Amino acid sequence: MVSYKVVLEYNEGYYTVTVPALPGCVTQGGTKEEALERAKEAIQGYLESLQKDGLAIPKDVELVEVAVTI
Repeated sequence: MVSYKVVLEYNEGYYTVTVPALPGCVTQGGTKEEALERAKEAIQGYLESLQKDGLAIPKDVELVEVAVTI
């Protein structure tokens, strides 16, 4: 089993989940629970697609918080 960190963001009525280690892996749901469950499904599909195409599965990513002034 491989674990991935996700970013969960609230956007006026729904939650968006992105997976930084898997570019383009994004989903959403009406509740946190729904969004996270859909994220599991999206990650599984993404990994299956990589395997089918013979590509490496990303296993490690470092998330770093960066502060900016606006």
